[in-house]
Amino acid sequence: MTISRADVQQVDTIFVGGSVFTAGMTTSAPGAVAVACGRIVALGSDDELRALAGAKTEVVDLAGGLLVPGFQDSHAHPVMAGIDLLQCDIHHCDSADEALTVIADYAAAHPELPWVMGGGWSMEHYPGGTPTRQLLDRVVPDRPAYFPNRDGHGVWVNSRALELAGITAATTDPADGRLEREPDGTPSGTLHEGAGHLLGHLLPQVDRGGQLVALGIAQEHLFSLGITGWQDAAVGEMFGQKDLLAVYLEAASSGALRGRVVGGLWWDRARSSDQIGDLIERRGAGGVGLFRPTTVKIMLDGVAENFTAAMLEPYEDGCGCQTENDGLDFVDPVGLKEYVTRLDAAGFQVHFHALGDRAVRHALDALEAARAANGPTDGRHHLAHLQVVHPDDIPRFAQLGATANIQALWAAHEAQMDELTIPFLGERRAGWQYPFGALERSGAALAAGSDWPVSSADPLAGIHVAVNRRVPGRDDAEPLDVSQALSLASALSAYTAGSARVNHHDDITGHLAEGYAADLAVLDRDPFAGPSSSISETTVLATYVEGERVFGR
Repeated sequence: MTISRADVQQVDTIFVGGSVFTAGMTTSAPGAVAVACGRIVALGSDDELRALAGAKTEVVDLAGGLLVPGFQDSHAHPVMAGIDLLQCDIHHCDSADEALTVIADYAAAHPELPWVMGGGWSMEHYPGGTPTRQLLDRVVPDRPAYFPNRDGHGVWVNSRALELAGITAATTDPADGRLEREPDGTPSGTLHEGAGHLLGHLLPQVDRGGQLVALGIAQEHLFSLGITGWQDAAVGEMFGQKDLLAVYLEAASSGALRGRVVGGLWWDRARSSDQIGDLIERRGAGGVGLFRPTTVKIMLDGVAENFTAAMLEPYEDGCGCQTENDGLDFVDPVGLKEYVTRLDAAGFQVHFHALGDRAVRHALDALEAARAANGPTDGRHHLAHLQVVHPDDIPRFAQLGATANIQALWAAHEAQMDELTIPFLGERRAGWQYPFGALERSGAALAAGSDWPVSSADPLAGIHVAVNRRVPGRDDAEPLDVSQALSLASALSAYTAGSARVNHHDDITGHLAEGYAADLAVLDRDPFAGPSSSISETTVLATYVEGERVFGR
């Protein structure tokens, strides 16, 4: 490590008394960091850097903790999460009964609301993963009620909502979704994927003021987890949500946005390449302040739990027999090659939702077509989720320069995995799930995100699962294919340097290096010093953006 020639009077903060970690290291090491004018100006030993302190320098004692680059979430929905927190939030509920109690209390406390809305129910709390309208009628009999589930790929509505929308036994399933039905064909109350859009025109909209409040709430929560930047994976009009582009631009212009954000402009799957001109116009000059709308998000398929993830072979029926359902392609795979080629040529990054192995293959095929037409570019295109990846496609990530954007918290045995997924994938495909280790060994670049509010935004919880392949606190559980585990160094690097690279922020963030922005997270302990089973017990004590503390306990 070296010390710069920074003027002693300019050193604002020095971090001493602990260890440091940055990408390229295999473990942590004792070290200190000096910051001036929002940039890292020196790295060295405690004694070396204390010598740089001036009269106004703040000396932060890490007290044996770890200093890391600020975490960056490469796939999140913060405004959506903030709105959930402002409405009837049931993410925290551990059972159907608890969720119903929370909804009943919320409805009673808000008799003025024309709709009772919120979100966050868990599929494993309901038989077959599909709650019924009758359950919701029991607690909200007088008004329409609308609740997306945790993953956002299905909604739960009551009878009044179905009635207002005119959804009956005669309503046909949309091409991109499915209605759960009772034996006589009557909709039962769960609407998967695009079927949820059948009510979208009726839903009360959160106005821009409410969205700005939601963004502020979400930002504070992310800061409390050491997250200094993120990629919003849905900036556009979709799923009843008003366009977030104006919200981010306003927050960035006013200075209210203090984290570094890349906006994933939403690809309208009901349109074709005619929308590319609109996307270029929405990108504008490339951003304002800390916000850049330079990515296009294309959602290729659904999720495995409701059998809408696009699979190369049909789902099984739970008893080992093949069904006729192999999931849904939300975007025509032939057209996708054209769209991605044109987006790549226009300088966009493409961010794919690709969960099933067929969706992953279609995304890689499209990137292969783009490279053949345009040659290598600096798009840093990435595929998010990657629940099931065919082994033949693992090496193609590195070959095509495609980043594997992992949501590590999902790579573990839990009820949704064991009851609603593995029985319908079958043993062979179940072994292809979340192949983080194989992707890393093949040379693929890794980035990491949470998909918050689908799951917790806590990077340390995700890192815990990436390393252990078990959910925190379940040391006795069988790991989900331990051969696909990452080392602690690899997982930390994915959540810092890996996501910084995907966000095109790696020239100034994601590393502890001289000249880099002082976007930092202070951890209360060094997770390298303890057993891997205790990683999730690590807590963020403070978060800094450009040297300014934006969170502190």
